[in-house]
Order: sequence, then structure tokens, then C-alpha cells
Amino acid sequence: MLISIDTPREVIEGIGRACNRCGHCCRYGSGVLIDDGLPRIAAFLRLTEEELKSRYLEEIEKFNTTLFRPRLIRNREGKHELPYGRCIFWSEKGGCTIHPVKPLQCRIVNCSIHGHDILKWFDLRFFVNPQDPESIRQYAVYLEFNDPLPGGRIEELIKDRERLERILSYEILARDRLVLK
Repeated sequence: MLISIDTPREVIEGIGRACNRCGHCCRYGSGVLIDDGLPRIAAFLRLTEEELKSRYLEEIEKFNTTLFRPRLIRNREGKHELPYGRCIFWSEKGGCTIHPVKPLQCRIVNCSIHGHDILKWFDLRFFVNPQDPESIRQYAVYLEFNDPLPGGRIEELIKDRERLERILSYEILARDRLVLK
């Protein structure tokens, strides 16, 4: 199956069911909360959203967009904290302790042949913001080393070529803020 930026979420969720529940993803990271993830997990754990954030979540920034994810339990190697770790909701004995309400990213990204493209789809849908010039610039750097999904080329996200050039040349620094020369 060819995954594109336009692949419907329902299709992606169907592909994501191919997970074999090995826990590999959960031991080396956690999924990002989007949409109603925060209130659903808070209700499931019988916490307020603020309690959930302070006790169990951390911010993650990608392509100049900040979202929450379950905190990682990072092991130390010597004096340095590792950049990865297991999800705070992962239990070696029982698996995911919030499985019924786990984040969309946890439900869809897996070790299948589509896993990498699903992750790209997620990033394009929830991290790359065409309205944010810095997000576009960071995504442009990413594309120097990674192939885009169909529909995910930078020219397809920003169709106005002049605007794209102004964003990439830093003439447009932030949303609707021009640099006067």
C-alpha cells in the first residue's frame, strides 16, 4: 500500500493494527498526544489534566511544534542520561497500562513494512505546520536527508512559490512577520 499525506486516518489506523505487541516501541520511546488524548488519558487514570501533565507527561518539539507525550524513563549510562527510554506507562509484566486510551501514534506506528511511512504521515499531519515558517524551514532541512511521502514535498505544502522562497530565505520569520530590508 502506498501511504500519502492524503491517506485517511481510518486507513492508517487499520494498517496500525498489524502491531505484534512486542513492546519494542514502548521500551525506546512513547507516542505523542493529539486531539482528545489528554482528557481521555486523564479520565482513564482518574486525574485532572494538569495532574496528568505534571506527573506523567513531557513536552516534545518537532518541526517547531510542541506536543505532549508520556514521560520517558531514561536510564543512565555513565554520567549521561540516554536520549531514549521506556514509556512511563509500559510495564514489562503487563504491557501498556493505558492500552484502551493510548495515544494515536502508539496505535498506528509499528514494526511493519509500513511503519516508517506511517511515522512520516503522523509527522506531516501533526507536527509540520504550513502556517508556521519555522516549521517549514525545519521540515526543509529534514527533507535534505529523507524522502517525503507523496503529497509531502515542500512545494506541495506551500504552493505559493514566492512565499516559499521568502520563508526559506528567512524574509518571513514567523507567521505573517516580514523582515524589512
